[in-house]
Amino acid sequence: MTGAKAEAGTIRRPWLPFGAVAVFAVWSAIGPADVPTWWMESLPALIGLPLVLWLWPRFAWTPLAVALMALHAVVLLLGAHYTYAETPLGFWMQDVLGTARNPYDRLGHLMQGFAPAILAREVLSRRLGLRGGWLAFLVLCFCQALSSCYELLEWGSAELFGDGAVAFLGTQGDPWDAQWDMFTCLIGAGLALSTLGRWHNRQLARLTGRAF
Repeated sequence: MTGAKAEAGTIRRPWLPFGAVAVFAVWSAIGPADVPTWWMESLPALIGLPLVLWLWPRFAWTPLAVALMALHAVVLLLGAHYTYAETPLGFWMQDVLGTARNPYDRLGHLMQGFAPAILAREVLSRRLGLRGGWLAFLVLCFCQALSSCYELLEWGSAELFGDGAVAFLGTQGDPWDAQWDMFTCLIGAGLALSTLGRWHNRQLARLTGRAF
């Protein structure tokens, strides 16, 4: 067994964290505030995590990447259940931070950069051998592209469904919501790279047997 299969064979599938997310998903699906919004917000987790398990023999992820996948899924599923503008955790954050709006949407977009940054870093470093500044630059570019695609999806939803997409958009009356979302995603990606990079490198080295 060599290459990717050898790497995948060194670590078991993350049944426990992903199983916990599955239980949380069941709770999230029971009586959501808006059913169409629940589907739109939950699909990345509902599709992404099973896909990771299916592809595991070909590409096993580090424990850090798995933890971030699970955490990001929980953030998505919680927002999907209540809608982002009405999430109780966001109202608590609003009281603590003294913000004019429920900031859970900002947390969601921060995670949209924070978790995918490590996932993109893992793929680019393991598959393409990228290191240093080019790795960081391309990870940031990927996260911004991901955020831009999501904003285009929101725009398309608004065009198709009109007022029916208000809960999904979660703009809360802010005309610059899309720009703030993309900026917050960029901040999240930068935070992940600056705070988790060395830890991620150590896990990559243990998983693959190569220096990072």
